[in-house]
Amino acid sequence: MTDGEQLTIDDEIVARARIHARTVLDEYDLSVDRDALEWETSLRARRRAGACRWDPNREIATIILARRAYERYDWPTFAGVVRHELVHAWEYQRFGESGHGARFRERAAALDAPRHCQSFSEPRYVLRCRETDCDWEATRHRASKPVKSPDRYRCGSCGGSYEVEHAESGRTWTTASGYGGSKAALGDDW
Repeated sequence: MTDGEQLTIDDEIVARARIHARTVLDEYDLSVDRDALEWETSLRARRRAGACRWDPNREIATIILARRAYERYDWPTFAGVVRHELVHAWEYQRFGESGHGARFRERAAALDAPRHCQSFSEPRYVLRCRETDCDWEATRHRASKPVKSPDRYRCGSCGGSYEVEHAESGRTWTTASGYGGSKAALGDDW
């Protein structure tokens, strides 16, 4: 860095993540090749606090950390995201693939890393089962197919029908036309 240059928040995120990663890799003897590990930040991410991409041609794992998550989480929570993504990097480097299965769960538990990172933004939609004896609920951040056409899908628990709620307005619908009507009625508030 030359005189007059200032560190950005993205520089801070990557620096803190790298320092934490070095400590974790040394303390837990996680065999991640640091020379085959790259770091990036994302301003676009709205729900995933982190991700790990694998480039099999270069054999490089890239950990991407969301700036919004860094700004909203306390450090211990964000450090958990870093550990979570390090487990993915380890799996990619060692096995060429990664997921959230038994191998991941075992290694994540050893590192005190969460199996799934909590969302750092409020969901835009809430899906709820309409059956009185079922309390199934799911959230979505985007207008996915189950949000747009709930009548074509079923409850994830009991198989019953469900409704979708636009979280900010409270409007609900159970059909594709209900989705369209709600979207039209809300206009700019959608």
